[in-house]
Amino acid sequence: MANVVVFDELGGPEVLRLTEVPLPEPGEGEARVRVEAIGLNRAEALFRAGGYYYQPTLPASRLGSEAAGVVEAVGPGVEGFAPGDAVSVLSVGMGMSRHGVYGDRAVVTADTLLPRPEWMDARTGAAIWLSHLTAYGALFEVGRLQPGDHVLVTAASSSVGTAALQLARQIGAVPIAVTRTAAKADRLLRAGAAHVVATDRDDLAERVREITGGEGARVVFDPVGGPGLADLARTVAEDGALIVYGWLDPRPAPLPMTWPLNVHGYGVHHVTRDAGRMRRARAFITAGLRTGALTPVIDRTFDLADIAEAHRYMEADGQVGKIVVTVRH
Repeated sequence: MANVVVFDELGGPEVLRLTEVPLPEPGEGEARVRVEAIGLNRAEALFRAGGYYYQPTLPASRLGSEAAGVVEAVGPGVEGFAPGDAVSVLSVGMGMSRHGVYGDRAVVTADTLLPRPEWMDARTGAAIWLSHLTAYGALFEVGRLQPGDHVLVTAASSSVGTAALQLARQIGAVPIAVTRTAAKADRLLRAGAAHVVATDRDDLAERVREITGGEGARVVFDPVGGPGLADLARTVAEDGALIVYGWLDPRPAPLPMTWPLNVHGYGVHHVTRDAGRMRRARAFITAGLRTGALTPVIDRTFDLADIAEAHRYMEADGQVGKIVVTVRH
């Protein structure tokens, strides 16, 4: 038997329940993983509540897209992985209802597995890839960020935001963190920000002009969207890039009246579905981990039995970095 988290109806964290299910054998192209740690992501709260871009299959929908553990079994047609291999799981497709990783075991498609080196512990393996791949692709593959460039990161206290701060610093760019409250400023500076703009005290465009000497940010990286997009556009340097990777504000986003301006809609699939980009991203991130330039900022760790409380904490927006759930065996 396996202990897994499921939900039978859309709603808040209270709909999540931990239950026992039969332990399935992996099918064609699948692997079964003994899960040791799970990385939480905002998309999973949206999925649970019915606000994601596709809907869960109810009842007994699974949940979760990022984990680390050890391969227990592989199905027919799986190459490159065998029982006993330490792995990370990065599942960002449309299979969360079936292949969700919230549990002590998960059956996933083998193409979602990444080898986990012996020097990488499970918490790091569950916290690093989705956030850092998302930030890497936006900043470097799309934004072409260079040393000395200013990059503006909104919702900077998120796991993707803190990853973007670190990645920018790794190449000698200048990361500017944007947060709604000055209470997070010190933690964002410790996480890698060169400057912090708190919108409860600062005028965003004016402060960015001060920091950049009037030029604006070469790259602006935003998961919020909504009406604030027009204000963000005023912070972009001439011929810079405004990269939008989420819709935390579901209201209409007006087309910014700032020209010339490059606006990109972006998702992590830009990296994960392209072999060349994925190879470059993995090499860059792994090198940063080895040298210590990169490390996932883990705000708090919960036990799997407290998954509903972990979701409440995530939705309260108080964290800086990643929330990780550990699994006892």
